Amino acid sequence: MRFRDKAFKAGCFVALAASPLSASAQVTTGPINSILTGEITGTHDPVIMREGETYYVYSTGSDTPGSAVLVRTSPDLIHWTKRGHVFDKMPGWATKAVPGVEGMWAPDIAKVGGRYLLYYSLSTFGSNRSAIGLATSAALDPKAPNYGWRDEGLVVMSTPESDFNAIDPNHVIDREGRHWLSLGSFWTGIKLFELDPKTGKLLRPAAKPFSLARRRAPAGGPAPAEAPFIVSRGGDYYLFVSYDYCCKGANSTYYTVVGRSKNIKGPYVGKDGSRLMDGEGTIFLRADLQEKQRFRGPGHNGFLHDKDGKDYVVYHAYDKESKGVPTLRVSPVRWTADGWPEAVP
Repeated sequence: MRFRDKAFKAGCFVALAASPLSASAQVTTGPINSILTGEITGTHDPVIMREGETYYVYSTGSDTPGSAVLVRTSPDLIHWTKRGHVFDKMPGWATKAVPGVEGMWAPDIAKVGGRYLLYYSLSTFGSNRSAIGLATSAALDPKAPNYGWRDEGLVVMSTPESDFNAIDPNHVIDREGRHWLSLGSFWTGIKLFELDPKTGKLLRPAAKPFSLARRRAPAGGPAPAEAPFIVSRGGDYYLFVSYDYCCKGANSTYYTVVGRSKNIKGPYVGKDGSRLMDGEGTIFLRADLQEKQRFRGPGHNGFLHDKDGKDYVVYHAYDKESKGVPTLRVSPVRWTADGWPEAVP
């Protein structure tokens, strides 16, 4: 089941003072997390995009009733400021598709051609009656003349009869130019659907999705694997998946693994040959020294390949020194000689 704690949506948005810094002073190496500042608390399920000299993070959560998909910006990846919400309210189709839905979860951001695609999740606690919607805009900067999010409606939906959960979307384009959407949380794990590149919606709605990763759960128990993100690099695809439990504050056991494949449809295997379809893989993000580590349960990552060629990962973790509030984390990514990603602390 999707064990999200609704409490973080309502009560975990602590605002910290942000201070400006020129983009020319951007830190590209070293422990960014040690100097992150500004309005970074209350960030859950972040994804990141750069437009011009500004970085944008989109995330789950709302500190204003009826609004959804939080936006934060930074000139340097270090100093972050809240910039409101993408939506003032959920689209009308959402409440009909998923009765009882109260907010939008786990967005994804991509740029295709001259427009940005924002995928978002709709669900209720512990249910796989869920849906993923799509909104588009020609710009991210609200001051731009061509800015404005247009809701494009439903992309894919799951029901209690489905063996997957239609949340946690991630858009990716393969080396042949085909468009895909990975998604999933619990149930039978991570799925991959092909998209129509013109609409951003399913190319063949009746087609069975491909399975990429799953956990083997005890009979009748949950299978905690979610939040896929696929990165194409060189001749390989890298699938990142978060295992175990988020949303339990400082008691969260979330961690993230990665697997690699020559084919976007898998199979994805870790550095030691372990298969993500067997609930394994190579650990990418983990809170070690559990009795001491301040930031617990790191996971639900998003990637940025910056225009300077450097790679970064954004994710959330729960601050043990601040009542377990979900907090934005940003790490540079280095690649080993044998082609595996490592998050710089």
